[in-house]
Amino acid sequence: MFPSLFFCASPSPSPSPSPSPFIRIKKKRSLWKRGEIEEITMERSVQQVEELTSGASGRIIPVCRNIRRSVLSRAALVRFFVFVYSILLGFLLLLRRSSRAAPPLSSPRRKGAGGGRRRGWRAAAAAAEEEDVRRRRALAEEVPMAESSDLGGGGGGEGGGWGRCRWETFVLAGPRRNALFCRSWVPASGDMRGILLVIHGLNEHSGRYVHFAEQLTSCQFGVYAMDWIGHGGSDGLHGYVPSLDYVVEDTIMFLEKIKLENPGVPCFLFGHSTGGAVVVKAASYPHIEAMIEGIILTSPALRVKPAHPIVGAVAPIFSLVAPKFQFKGANKRGIPVSRDPAAMIAKYTDPLVYTGPIRVRTGHEILRMSSYLLQNIKSVTVPFFVLHGTADRVTDPLASQDLYNEAPSTYKDIRLYDGFLHDLLFEPERDEIGLDIIYWMEKKLKQQSL
Repeated sequence: MFPSLFFCASPSPSPSPSPSPFIRIKKKRSLWKRGEIEEITMERSVQQVEELTSGASGRIIPVCRNIRRSVLSRAALVRFFVFVYSILLGFLLLLRRSSRAAPPLSSPRRKGAGGGRRRGWRAAAAAAEEEDVRRRRALAEEVPMAESSDLGGGGGGEGGGWGRCRWETFVLAGPRRNALFCRSWVPASGDMRGILLVIHGLNEHSGRYVHFAEQLTSCQFGVYAMDWIGHGGSDGLHGYVPSLDYVVEDTIMFLEKIKLENPGVPCFLFGHSTGGAVVVKAASYPHIEAMIEGIILTSPALRVKPAHPIVGAVAPIFSLVAPKFQFKGANKRGIPVSRDPAAMIAKYTDPLVYTGPIRVRTGHEILRMSSYLLQNIKSVTVPFFVLHGTADRVTDPLASQDLYNEAPSTYKDIRLYDGFLHDLLFEPERDEIGLDIIYWMEKKLKQQSL
């Protein structure tokens, strides 16, 4: 899931059959033509944009409606703000350069004095971040790895629930020397029929998928899961993603490790919401597509548009100047992501779920990734199964339909759940949805063996 500060509902490419979401606006303007004044009445339909918010952040930003009523056009506003922020960026860079070139006002500092006053705030920020990572990692270790009360704690414990399994938590060294907190669940006995690598959504963590993991292990599927950078027990500032390509790199490295440790076992990739976008990007590499049997996507964030064109224009500039800046003026009002009240309470009271304001670079990365996927949707050839709730107000279910219609993959399926919300695996019908995923993997493996 992703916050709506940067984003608004993407208009469907096909018109809605119901007239209710539209309003009529009549507008008159005068044209001078050959000495005569002609009055032309233009009618246009402006689709109302509903208020959206992040399923994780619980805040809402009202989107400007009927923006064309303003005096300036959108193009003029975009050019104006790009000009202003370009000047601002140049001014900030000039100040930064001049401050570096300025001679010291005090006596020379001794070596080993901690970098001086200029680096003091950076050192303090880094220390605070490290302390927060240690705190989050300790919390991640305490997350129960099974739902049954008779299960013991600690890595490698065995349990019941959906079926007896062995599980563990471990920290993996990432490709950028970053520590990634990971989990695994494997059947306690018998051979694994396959492995599912779970990539969670924005602002959540891998420990939320315990129920789904137990359901899979009961059917002899192994499960591996990884916390993103800046999420759960992994390194990084909480809720901050410097680049979604980093998440793609970490996913690929984790997949290669799993394949190396489990030779001959078929692997699938699973991604939820923004994690679904990450999985689609990872599977676009030919060598990764050759390593997996297919991908499963729940509520993928495939079509994301900025709440206003100005946001899309200035987001790249802001992400360079102040990438970690938080929009604290957001209005705190939640949006349902599940029809199960208990699931909603569990999510928003989870200390490992990031509920702070979205950071500038994170929002820009989601816009950038969405733009890339839209431009390359017709190059998706990996087998896939996409699942989406028709009542999802966080990501666009019609984008999933477009993926199914336009992707040239020869093995693809889609399942739209009428009235379901964003977090499909936390809906009251979570078990049925989990079985749909298991059935698709079984069907794909049978087709592979023919």
